[in-house]
Amino acid sequence: MWKDLRFTKMQGTGNDYVYINCFEEQVDNPEALAPAISDRHFGVGADGLVLIMPSGTADARMRMFNADGSEAQMCGNAIRCVGKYARDRGIVSNDVVRIETAVGIKIVRLRREGGEVAGATVDMGEPELRPDSIPVAVPKQMLAENSMPEKRVVGLPLEVEGRSYAFTAVSMGNPHAVVFVQDIQDLDLQHLGPLFEHHPYFPQRVNAEFVEILSSAGIRMRVWERGTGETLACGTGACAAVVAAVLNKRTCRDVDVNLAGGVLHVNWNESDGHVYMTGAAANVFEGVYHYRLSVARTV
Repeated sequence: MWKDLRFTKMQGTGNDYVYINCFEEQVDNPEALAPAISDRHFGVGADGLVLIMPSGTADARMRMFNADGSEAQMCGNAIRCVGKYARDRGIVSNDVVRIETAVGIKIVRLRREGGEVAGATVDMGEPELRPDSIPVAVPKQMLAENSMPEKRVVGLPLEVEGRSYAFTAVSMGNPHAVVFVQDIQDLDLQHLGPLFEHHPYFPQRVNAEFVEILSSAGIRMRVWERGTGETLACGTGACAAVVAAVLNKRTCRDVDVNLAGGVLHVNWNESDGHVYMTGAAANVFEGVYHYRLSVARTV
């Protein structure tokens, strides 16, 4: 049996996802659909699948699946696109959108260029720094030996293939390990990324950000996303990188994050402790995905 599924492909700073309007469409087995539709040779091609769904507590609900079919709690680039989609399609009638995610309701303030929604600023909430809540399973003895304030993991050593990397752990609704390096272009991220993602310190795997400091208000970053691999951008990763840079006294709180897909602006607000991320959101194309329902189940 086959099914036609209408979709919209969108991208935020090059982080591209396939978006399904579940106000109108029914999605079967998204864990299986995500790898198939994300395949860049045999599918639509994307970093993952995003479902835009009705919500009982917000304007819309977002569920996001990585390219390997695993469900992610949050995606900063995707949520900007969800906000744009909701406004463009009349799901909401104003430029402030409340979106339910697996880690709570996020406020998306849309930005316009020439009358069109072209991006957004997202209140990403407060960063989580407690190891048990990220989660990161650093030996307690190591925390004690390094006198970590408030049990934060800041600049602690992590050994990969005999080399020690100083990393800082942050959660922006999903876990991140941030490492500062001299030149990100020298990294063999295809090799190094999976070693970080599956390191024993990270019981739920981890997104790994490798960051080069450009100035007190600018950084350059490459990211390895769990369940997907290297992507052109990562919104939560950019936020985590700025939080880590501030904690390590490498930047101010207002930073431009330069990624392969463009620039995200991140502010870790000192007054309320929230992280605010600003970036683009754009449509790429629309289509109909014709796929077999042989392994489908309704969710």
